[in-house]
Amino acid sequence: MDATAQPSPDPRAEAAMRITVWRLFFCQALMQSTVVGQVAMSALIGHTLSANAALATLPMAVQMTAVMLASIPAGILFARLGRRTGFMVGAVASICGSLLFAAGVYSASFFVYCMGSAFAGVGFGIAQHYRFAASEVAPPAFRARAISLVMTGPILSAIAGPEIVKRTYDLALPYLFLPTYLILAAVPLVCLVLLAGTILPPPPPKQKVATPIGEIIARPSFVAAAVAGLVAYGAMNLIMTATPLEMMLCGFGVSASASVIQWHAVAMFAPGFFTGRLINRFGMRRMMMAGAGLTACCALVSLLGETFWHFVAGLVLLGVGWNWMFVSATALLATAYEPAERMRAQAANDFIVFGTVACTAFLSGFVHAQLGWTLLNLVVIPPLIAALALLLWQQRVSRLSPRPA
Repeated sequence: MDATAQPSPDPRAEAAMRITVWRLFFCQALMQSTVVGQVAMSALIGHTLSANAALATLPMAVQMTAVMLASIPAGILFARLGRRTGFMVGAVASICGSLLFAAGVYSASFFVYCMGSAFAGVGFGIAQHYRFAASEVAPPAFRARAISLVMTGPILSAIAGPEIVKRTYDLALPYLFLPTYLILAAVPLVCLVLLAGTILPPPPPKQKVATPIGEIIARPSFVAAAVAGLVAYGAMNLIMTATPLEMMLCGFGVSASASVIQWHAVAMFAPGFFTGRLINRFGMRRMMMAGAGLTACCALVSLLGETFWHFVAGLVLLGVGWNWMFVSATALLATAYEPAERMRAQAANDFIVFGTVACTAFLSGFVHAQLGWTLLNLVVIPPLIAALALLLWQQRVSRLSPRPA
């Protein structure tokens, strides 16, 4: 948006900026590790602890609801106290979440386990802003690469999260997954250490006359970006959350499910190394269309069979499709607001996106239990078509203007 020409930073300032971006990269990776591990465990534990099979994905639904509810307070927290303090609050919430997960497993309490989901969701919701912080520390010439780098950080968590699950879930029998959650509780501590030495920009100055939030979210570019983001994340979450359940019903064990989630997580984040370049070459809308196409292909592959490699292939397609759609939607969102509006616009976007993700996390268990794996995969197709239609609408109504449209 504010890509006005600026002088290049001096070597020391540029080195400090790069160090800060790398710190954000590792913080994002650490916070995401707890989430990737949780994805591999949540539905299985929910199925064991809940009295109703349809509630197996309720913990993930609670977590994503907390992500949604945390988005607006997170924007206020960042605006008043700054990015670093806000990120530290998120790390502490994540620690509390993992400890409550462990307590729920130890006591066989579904309620306590769901309470852990609420705290973990707050931590994950705040961590979503690392990508926005990267855009604020970097000068315009380095901004796209900084965002891409930080969004690629979870590639480490894609490997580490499932590995932690596979190597620790049965170390304290009969309490499956108890050691895993105790280890995951220690991960955000490293994040706190990294944040303690990180210098981030101060909160933005308040506008004398704030733009009404209704005006911001009514802009065609905001609508198209938010809908593309919610469809990308919602479709991905619907299928991903139910996959460990379907694999369990097909006779696969915890290690096999964790491996599939690992492949999926790598596919979600590895494209970040080149997605930015593809967007620059082909444009945001074409990349979102390609991502929607891959997501539809995931649904089709999932219907062809239920071998281990069918699950892997389907979730790899799902991961890459999510990356192309979500990164492109984030880039489109940046054209929808002025610099002084960024905190409220970002918070509103995440509230909308993760509200949808919360719904799909709950519906995943219900649809899977009531309608089966086939319809669960087919149900993602209409939202993908609707998102593409909105992109074409936004392209038609948008006009060149000095203000976002």
